[in-house]
Amino acid sequence: MSVDLDQMPQTAQVQFNCTGTAVGKMRNELAVDMVRPFHESFQLASDEGAFHGGDASAPPPLALFVAGLTGCLMTQIRAFAKRLGVTLTDLKVETRVVWDWQKAGRVYETAPNSFEIDVLIDSPDAFEDTVALVHAAQKGCFLEQTLGQQNKIRHRILRDGDYVEI
Repeated sequence: MSVDLDQMPQTAQVQFNCTGTAVGKMRNELAVDMVRPFHESFQLASDEGAFHGGDASAPPPLALFVAGLTGCLMTQIRAFAKRLGVTLTDLKVETRVVWDWQKAGRVYETAPNSFEIDVLIDSPDAFEDTVALVHAAQKGCFLEQTLGQQNKIRHRILRDGDYVEI
Protein backbone atom coordinates (compact mmCIF):
# COMPACT_ATOMS: atom_id res chain seq x y z
CA MET A 1 0.00 0.00 0.00
CA SER A 2 1.54 3.26 -1.11
CA VAL A 3 0.40 6.46 0.59
CA ASP A 4 1.54 9.84 -0.69
CA LEU A 5 2.12 12.65 1.82
CA ASP A 6 -0.31 14.82 -0.17
CA GLN A 7 -3.05 12.24 0.46
CA MET A 8 -2.64 12.43 4.24
CA PRO A 9 -4.82 14.74 6.33
CA GLN A 10 -3.28 17.84 7.94
CA THR A 11 -3.22 16.04 11.31
CA ALA A 12 -3.58 12.38 12.23
CA GLN A 13 -2.80 9.94 14.99
CA VAL A 14 -0.41 7.06 14.39
CA GLN A 15 -1.09 4.01 16.53
CA PHE A 16 0.81 0.77 16.87
CA ASN A 17 -0.42 -2.16 18.95
CA CYS A 18 1.73 -5.09 19.98
CA THR A 19 0.75 -8.43 21.47
CA GLY A 20 3.60 -10.40 22.96
CA THR A 21 3.38 -14.11 23.71
CA ALA A 22 5.94 -15.86 25.91
CA VAL A 23 7.37 -18.98 24.25
CA GLY A 24 10.41 -21.06 25.14
CA LYS A 25 12.64 -20.02 28.02
CA MET A 26 12.75 -16.22 27.52
CA ARG A 27 11.68 -15.79 23.87
CA ASN A 28 8.78 -13.49 23.05
CA GLU A 29 6.82 -13.66 19.80
CA LEU A 30 5.60 -10.14 19.01
CA ALA A 31 2.69 -9.37 16.70
CA VAL A 32 2.91 -5.67 15.85
CA ASP A 33 0.08 -3.86 14.07
CA MET A 34 -0.09 -0.29 12.85
CA VAL A 35 -3.82 0.37 13.15
CA ARG A 36 -3.98 4.02 12.14
CA PRO A 37 -3.80 6.04 9.98
CA PHE A 38 -3.54 2.85 7.87
CA HIS A 39 -2.87 -0.81 8.54
CA GLU A 40 0.41 -2.75 8.44
CA SER A 41 1.39 -5.90 10.35
CA PHE A 42 4.74 -7.28 11.41
CA GLN A 43 5.98 -10.38 13.21
CA LEU A 44 9.05 -9.91 15.42
CA ALA A 45 10.74 -11.80 18.20
CA SER A 46 12.95 -10.99 21.15
CA ASP A 47 14.99 -13.24 23.41
CA GLU A 48 17.60 -12.88 26.10
CA GLY A 49 20.96 -14.51 26.49
CA ALA A 50 22.22 -16.73 29.29
CA PHE A 51 22.15 -13.92 31.92
CA HIS A 52 18.34 -14.10 31.97
CA GLY A 53 18.13 -17.79 31.11
CA GLY A 54 17.33 -17.37 27.42
CA ASP A 55 18.74 -18.96 24.30
CA ALA A 56 19.68 -15.74 22.42
CA SER A 57 17.48 -16.95 19.53
CA ALA A 58 16.48 -13.37 18.67
CA PRO A 59 17.74 -9.88 19.53
CA PRO A 60 17.10 -8.72 23.10
CA PRO A 61 14.50 -5.95 23.54
CA LEU A 62 17.17 -3.29 24.12
CA ALA A 63 18.79 -4.12 20.77
CA LEU A 64 15.40 -3.75 19.07
CA PHE A 65 14.95 -0.41 20.87
CA VAL A 66 18.31 0.99 19.73
CA ALA A 67 17.78 -0.35 16.21
CA GLY A 68 14.33 1.26 16.14
CA LEU A 69 15.72 4.63 17.22
CA THR A 70 18.52 4.49 14.64
CA GLY A 71 16.26 3.27 11.85
CA CYS A 72 13.60 5.88 12.64
CA LEU A 73 16.03 8.79 12.27
CA MET A 74 17.61 7.29 9.14
CA THR A 75 14.19 6.82 7.54
CA GLN A 76 13.22 10.42 8.24
CA ILE A 77 16.53 11.74 6.88
CA ARG A 78 16.11 9.79 3.64
CA ALA A 79 12.41 10.64 3.21
CA PHE A 80 12.87 14.32 4.06
CA ALA A 81 15.99 14.66 1.85
CA LYS A 82 13.77 14.05 -1.17
CA ARG A 83 11.16 16.54 0.03
CA LEU A 84 13.75 19.21 0.91
CA GLY A 85 15.87 18.71 -2.21
CA VAL A 86 19.01 17.61 -0.35
CA THR A 87 21.19 15.10 -2.18
CA LEU A 88 22.42 12.15 -0.14
CA THR A 89 25.43 10.41 -1.61
CA ASP A 90 25.84 8.30 1.51
CA LEU A 91 24.26 8.09 4.96
CA LYS A 92 25.39 6.33 8.11
CA VAL A 93 24.05 6.77 11.64
CA GLU A 94 25.88 5.59 14.75
CA THR A 95 23.79 5.46 17.93
CA ARG A 96 25.01 4.88 21.47
CA VAL A 97 22.54 4.40 24.31
CA VAL A 98 23.71 3.96 27.89
CA TRP A 99 21.56 2.89 30.81
CA ASP A 100 22.52 2.77 34.47
CA TRP A 101 21.94 -0.59 36.16
CA GLN A 102 21.81 -1.22 39.89
CA LYS A 103 21.05 -4.26 42.02
CA ALA A 104 17.87 -3.97 44.09
CA GLY A 105 17.65 -7.09 46.22
CA ARG A 106 16.94 -10.10 44.02
CA VAL A 107 16.13 -7.92 40.97
CA TYR A 108 17.64 -4.76 39.50
CA GLU A 109 16.57 -1.25 38.55
CA THR A 110 17.56 0.79 35.52
CA ALA A 111 17.57 4.41 34.40
CA PRO A 112 18.54 6.09 31.13
CA ASN A 113 21.98 7.71 31.22
CA SER A 114 22.66 9.00 27.71
CA PHE A 115 21.50 8.95 24.10
CA GLU A 116 24.08 9.95 21.48
CA ILE A 117 23.46 9.90 17.75
CA ASP A 118 26.17 10.67 15.19
CA VAL A 119 24.89 11.40 11.69
CA LEU A 120 27.41 10.92 8.86
CA ILE A 121 26.04 12.47 5.68
CA ASP A 122 27.92 12.64 2.42
CA SER A 123 26.26 15.32 0.30
CA PRO A 124 27.41 17.82 -2.32
CA ASP A 125 24.90 20.32 -0.90
CA ALA A 126 25.68 23.12 1.56
CA PHE A 127 26.42 22.08 5.14
CA GLU A 128 23.57 24.32 6.34
CA ASP A 129 21.14 22.35 4.14
CA THR A 130 22.25 19.04 5.65
CA VAL A 131 21.93 20.49 9.17
CA ALA A 132 18.39 21.69 8.35
CA LEU A 133 17.62 18.21 7.02
CA VAL A 134 18.79 16.52 10.23
CA HIS A 135 16.80 19.00 12.35
CA ALA A 136 13.67 18.26 10.29
CA ALA A 137 14.30 14.51 10.63
CA GLN A 138 14.68 14.86 14.41
CA LYS A 139 11.27 16.52 14.58
CA GLY A 140 9.77 13.82 12.35
CA CYS A 141 11.29 10.83 14.18
CA PHE A 142 8.57 9.42 16.43
CA LEU A 143 11.03 7.70 18.75
CA GLU A 144 13.35 10.66 19.18
CA GLN A 145 10.39 12.92 19.91
CA THR A 146 9.10 10.41 22.47
CA LEU A 147 12.46 10.22 24.23
CA GLY A 148 12.78 14.01 24.31
CA GLN A 149 9.90 14.51 26.72
CA GLN A 150 8.57 13.11 29.95
CA ASN A 151 5.98 10.42 29.34
CA LYS A 152 3.45 8.74 31.58
CA ILE A 153 3.24 5.02 30.93
CA ARG A 154 0.15 3.31 32.29
CA HIS A 155 0.20 -0.32 33.34
CA ARG A 156 -2.86 -2.47 33.87
CA ILE A 157 -3.14 -6.07 35.04
CA LEU A 158 -6.05 -8.41 34.39
CA ARG A 159 -7.83 -9.48 37.57
CA ASP A 160 -11.09 -11.41 37.61
CA GLY A 161 -11.93 -10.36 34.05
CA ASP A 162 -11.32 -6.65 34.61
CA TYR A 163 -8.22 -4.55 34.04
CA VAL A 164 -6.88 -2.86 37.15
CA GLU A 165 -4.49 0.05 36.78
CA ILE A 166 -1.38 -0.49 38.90
